[in-house]
This record gives sequence, structure tokens and C-alpha cells, in this order.
Amino acid sequence: MWLFLAFVAVPLIEIALFIQVGGLIGLWPTLLIVVVTAILGTALVRREGLRALTDVQSSFSRLQDPTRPLAHGAMILFSGALLLTPGFFTDACGFALLIPAVRDAVMRFVSSRIKVQRFEMGGQGPRTAQGGPQTERYRPGPREDDVIEGDYTEVPPSKRPNHPGSGWTKH
Repeated sequence: MWLFLAFVAVPLIEIALFIQVGGLIGLWPTLLIVVVTAILGTALVRREGLRALTDVQSSFSRLQDPTRPLAHGAMILFSGALLLTPGFFTDACGFALLIPAVRDAVMRFVSSRIKVQRFEMGGQGPRTAQGGPQTERYRPGPREDDVIEGDYTEVPPSKRPNHPGSGWTKH
């Protein structure tokens, strides 16, 4: 129901704002404002998106919870869609989502309405046919009772490749 109201209300608000602003400043200045906000918004979305990507990468490298940077990245992506949509209301919402404090407030509001039942970090272990985890804990790598068979041939250190190499290896 809320989605239907948004699809009806947002175009009506945009049409009303176009009529009001166009009546005050004229057609061409109104169209110029719409084009300039789209260009400016694209540049700001790119900058904030790169910052969010850096935050996601650093949270992964530090093994921290990536929820906040991922949520910010999703809101920046949504902001870009709003800024590319012609209109004053969508531009105002898009520019507001580019402000980190507004994104934090939206994230707090949404997370207060979400209840997490279960959260696990780490590798996905073996699963049962029903999709749940098996009773035995998953341990990466071979276990003591694993037997790995294979054949090998020793290569003498004096043997060199018959091509000059790509420069990426130590030949």
C-alpha cells in the first residue's frame, strides 16, 4: 500500500513543484535547474560512492562488521537514482541522502524496525538436505583422518622455460 501511495504522490508533488517554480522563474531557468542538479548530483554521488566503497573495503580488511558502509553505499546508490530523476522533490531527497548524518538517521530508523533472529560470521560449513547446518562444526582445511593421494615429479632446478616469460614470474 505504501509503495502505491509513493508512486502516486511523488509524481503529483513533482508536477505541482514544476508548475509553481516554472510560474515564478519561467520555463528555461526551471529546465536549467533540473539539468544542473542532475550533473551536480552525479558528481557528488560518484565522490560519496567512492568513499563508501573505501569504507567497505577497509571494514573487510579489518574484519569488522560491514553493515554500516554497505547500508551507506545502498543509500548513495538510491540517492543517485533520485538525483537523475527530473524533479525538485526527488532532487531534495537525493541531496539529503548524500549527507552522512541523514544516512545515519535513516539507518537508525530502519534498524529500529528490523529484528535480527540470527547472525553468524565465518565460513559456511556443510549443510543438511533441509538447508540447516550439520551438527559437526565446519573446520576449513584437511582433518587428521583425511588422506590425500597424488603423484609428483621433481623438476631439477637447472631446467629453465623455453620462452622469455611475461615478467610476472621469476624465470
